[in-house]
Amino acid sequence: MNRSEMADWQRLVERQIAEMSELSEESRESQAPVELDQTRQGRLSRMDAMQGQAMAQATDARRRRQIAALKAALTRIENGEFGQCTECGEEIATARLKSNPAIMLCIDCANARERG
Repeated sequence: MNRSEMADWQRLVERQIAEMSELSEESRESQAPVELDQTRQGRLSRMDAMQGQAMAQATDARRRRQIAALKAALTRIENGEFGQCTECGEEIATARLKSNPAIMLCIDCANARERG
């Protein structure tokens, strides 16, 4: 990849990190502990709130893992290694990178890893 393409990827990855970080901030309230106040809500409502809280926490954990993967992609961009498979060194297909710029494996290595 040339410098212009790397700069485009860097902007894309940075934008995705910013968007995901903003979503994490917006979801903080839904992750807050559910209060036990039976004067405001019944037992079933509290259970629903606790389930919503657990789902919000799981979503945020996935989001944090994706942010970490995107930050690793930024490091690969800075080192000139972005777009190369970390296993075999071959170039990763552009369409694959467009679907997820944090991808580190070419399709062949990813398939081989899945098969064990």
